[in-house]
Amino acid sequence: MGQRLHTEEWRAIPSTGRDIRLLVMRPTVSARPPERTPGILWIHGGGHVFGLYRALMLARARSLVDKFGAVVVVPEHRCALESPFPADLEDCYAALLYLKAHAEDLGLNDSQIMVGGESAGGGLTVATCLLARDLGEVSIAFQMPPYPMLDDRDTPSSRNNHAPVWNTWSNHHAWRLYLRGIRPAPVPAYAAPARETDYAGLPPAYTCVGDIEPFYCETLDYIENLRRAGVEAHLDVYPRWFHAYDMLLPFTPKAKLAIARFEERYRYAADHYFAPQRS
Repeated sequence: MGQRLHTEEWRAIPSTGRDIRLLVMRPTVSARPPERTPGILWIHGGGHVFGLYRALMLARARSLVDKFGAVVVVPEHRCALESPFPADLEDCYAALLYLKAHAEDLGLNDSQIMVGGESAGGGLTVATCLLARDLGEVSIAFQMPPYPMLDDRDTPSSRNNHAPVWNTWSNHHAWRLYLRGIRPAPVPAYAAPARETDYAGLPPAYTCVGDIEPFYCETLDYIENLRRAGVEAHLDVYPRWFHAYDMLLPFTPKAKLAIARFEERYRYAADHYFAPQRS
């Protein structure tokens, strides 16, 4: 067996009304000094419904540790089957506060705190960035939410969608579970970030999406809204890509290209994006 490139440790951290588990992944040999080591809050997907399946959902997060020496923390947040919105956002924000407060202990630069996650984890990435911007407690340098779940309303691509993995039925079912404590009252942008009307002040972003999946239109709209607000934002669109294509078929040429593009954008962010903490 080869040398293990990172360590994994579970920690208990406080969240709203309870403690949650936080997976901390750190390189065994740091590729960068602490002042050049980003700290990444990685939020797992699963449609707000499913829990953390480490073998499938953490491949991208582990690569950020193994290939680039980042420190990554992953909250085992509550899911909608247990607790609807805002439980998972509260858990993610608690993990973000922990990442900032323990930056020195974790060996990372607190002016390079980043947030990322696929699918519902991408939606929570954006929601966490919105909450951090509005509360002013944590500065985030970069966001990376591949094919994010952002809009509880039907869009042209999520309506009558029958693509593999995630489709109109699964999308409606997941949003119904997640928002069951809110509807029919107005849905806040912290729950469905596509409902936000002011995207100014959010961190630079990179995302990707397939053109046959439900989240295609809301992803394009999000990037366009960021650009209109003066936020640097980049997007890659992959033809005939269904939801989570790169996670499920990582050995295919299209997936390898997508993974390489994601890593290229991350490397650029690690070298160029900084957001000093206010206190």
